[in-house]
Amino acid sequence: MLIAITREVSASINNCELSFHERRPIDVAKAITQHKAYQDCLAELGVRVISLPAEPELPDAVFVEDPAVGVDEVAIISIMGVPSRRPEARALADTLCRYRPLKFLLEPATLDGGDVLRVGRRVFAGLSQRTNKQGIAQLRDMLGAFDYQVQAVEVRDCLHLKSASSYIGNDTVLINRALVDAEQFRGFQLLDVPDDEPAAANALLIKDVVITPASFPKTRALLEQRGLRVRMIDLSELQKAEAGVTCGSLTFNHEGRRGDLSSI
Repeated sequence: MLIAITREVSASINNCELSFHERRPIDVAKAITQHKAYQDCLAELGVRVISLPAEPELPDAVFVEDPAVGVDEVAIISIMGVPSRRPEARALADTLCRYRPLKFLLEPATLDGGDVLRVGRRVFAGLSQRTNKQGIAQLRDMLGAFDYQVQAVEVRDCLHLKSASSYIGNDTVLINRALVDAEQFRGFQLLDVPDDEPAAANALLIKDVVITPASFPKTRALLEQRGLRVRMIDLSELQKAEAGVTCGSLTFNHEGRRGDLSSI
């Protein structure tokens, strides 16, 4: 059974952290409606959605991907790069411990889950404004105990590694080469996003369906030309908070503890 942990939108989301976007007013009611449609999409694809209550004092808490990284054997509770977001991890850990044993990063490590892309036994970790070398080193040590290979990837001019690249199945990575070192993905087929949709490299693979934001129709056409099934979701209000489609859920297969909390 596929399970997705989500969290409801905070009424304080207009106070979210921003690194690369100019601040624009977010319609909270519309953001809540869009997030519900996102959860409904997951449910329609056969995912059991576990929705956690909003955190009124934590504007970014809807982005549940960032406080944790997980693989089949363990979930790692991170220390996020922005100190104001670190309290988000507590309640999430209380939920994750029902499905995975937990390990915890230690300072001075920082790491956001959005910087971690897992494909099989390979884990790509983005060196970004939110994730530092110590965070990647501790991730490598913790996952190395389970025979995962962690590879650092430098990220530039965007929030997270998964802002610049996403795994979409069939040994293929959707990528914006201007934002990430494509040489680190040797051995994969690379599918370049259109030049006029530079933020479209963030996509969410659920089973054999790729979920993308509705604001990137050219990317949808590109994916469909490859024979992929695509679902588009309107996330226009959440995108003002630098959201993509991956950051709104932690999705994993509970049965037999197979699956992945960070890249599905």
